[in-house]
Amino acid sequence: MSAHNVNTDSPDEIILQEEEPQGPVQSGRSIIIKVLISLGLGLLVYLIPMPESLPPAGHKFLGLVVAVIALWVTEAIPIGITALCAASGLILFGIQSANKAWSPFSSPAVMFVLMIIMFGVVLNEVGLANRIMSWVFKLAGRGVMRLSFVMAFSCTMLATFLHDATVTVIMLFALVPVLRAMGITPAKSNNLSKFFIILIPLAASAGGFGTLLGGGRNPLAVEILTKYTNGAIKVGFLEYMIIQFPLAIFTAVATWLVVYMIFRPKEKELPAAVAVEQMPPMRGKELAVCVIFGLAFLLWGFSDLTGWHVSVVAALALAGFCGPKFVSFKTICDKFPWESWIVFGAGVSMGQAMLDSGAGKFLAEQFLPLLQGQHPFFVYYGMGFFGSFLSSMMSNSAAVALTLPVTLPMAEMLNMSPQAVALLAPITTSFIMLVIGCPPTIIAYSTGYFSQTEFIKVAVPWCLVLLLLSVISVLVYWPMIGFY
Repeated sequence: MSAHNVNTDSPDEIILQEEEPQGPVQSGRSIIIKVLISLGLGLLVYLIPMPESLPPAGHKFLGLVVAVIALWVTEAIPIGITALCAASGLILFGIQSANKAWSPFSSPAVMFVLMIIMFGVVLNEVGLANRIMSWVFKLAGRGVMRLSFVMAFSCTMLATFLHDATVTVIMLFALVPVLRAMGITPAKSNNLSKFFIILIPLAASAGGFGTLLGGGRNPLAVEILTKYTNGAIKVGFLEYMIIQFPLAIFTAVATWLVVYMIFRPKEKELPAAVAVEQMPPMRGKELAVCVIFGLAFLLWGFSDLTGWHVSVVAALALAGFCGPKFVSFKTICDKFPWESWIVFGAGVSMGQAMLDSGAGKFLAEQFLPLLQGQHPFFVYYGMGFFGSFLSSMMSNSAAVALTLPVTLPMAEMLNMSPQAVALLAPITTSFIMLVIGCPPTIIAYSTGYFSQTEFIKVAVPWCLVLLLLSVISVLVYWPMIGFY
């Protein structure tokens, strides 16, 4: 059976899983034990005496977030349910008001991600996902090493200009039919499927810092730097790209290497049966959807001129898809991975609570001063690790907004370059260690091909290696171009 046939015959299998996606079925006893351990860890953190500099709400938040992370990692209960409990816990323990706890679920960023994931359903429904994979096979062939390298490199480079969630959705929707054509379903996931499904979101996430278009954290870091230096230091679009983009080339290669080493598949080449046959010329719904996609990307690129939020453009594009019935909105809703969107909303809610409760500021004040007096390499690595740690639990923009007000004064005290410290933040907050860290990884997790434990197995070393690579690149490349 070809990938094309799978897509045509049963496209709903691509998103809606008939099998239990989160690994083997757990016994009731196992679930109870995991839940009790998670709650016990949260209670233990809450009972530990904390300094007066940590507000009571922040103390409660730290206890709650430890319990929630433990529940997410152990998968004692579905992560979507844990996400809803996390927001409810913010209200129950008086950390946030009900309005503040739930409003992030409808924030512009969360709504944009919702619509971006819907784009993926549209791509699949009209057959474009299959065509994209056909192009990938033509470019890279069926050899696993070359194919995966091309996919990883493409994801990282595309993510420097496009939203990493968009890149992830396009590539995942193109790849999953190929895996299913090979008989590899979530219940039968092996190293080959885990390798590809985890590689795509990590590669996309690794490139988001390359240009100012790659993510909100990039212009935010530049803005904070300009304000901190009272306008003395400004970084323009082209200058930012010269400073950051070359580093994305290294992160692309390193991402491929790390994931390949950990989930090294035994297959050297994909079977000839999955190769997509010669595609007919694009016409009808495919062509119309392509044109609408093109217009959407164009409008996103000119958003600074139009002043339109990216979510507005996404909504107009969906209207363009569904209005002429290229895809029915009911089909999109039926095949939408709602759990991933709920988890992302909870992540944004928890991140906002970390800021509002003072827990984030407390952690920054406790950890970052430990770096004073250390070698510049360790200072940069430590700052980067803290940014990655925060970014694993909140949006990377929030992590940048939280760390820079602490690290920039530190840089001044340590006679370090403030521009180097500022532009390091969007790089390191691209590397996350938990599935909940960013939309691409949550979207990939929703396919059901890997567990959270398996993700952590690769994400932690991936994060540490890319931090190391980035710090070395910063210390070598930036002085070469006279950045600092």
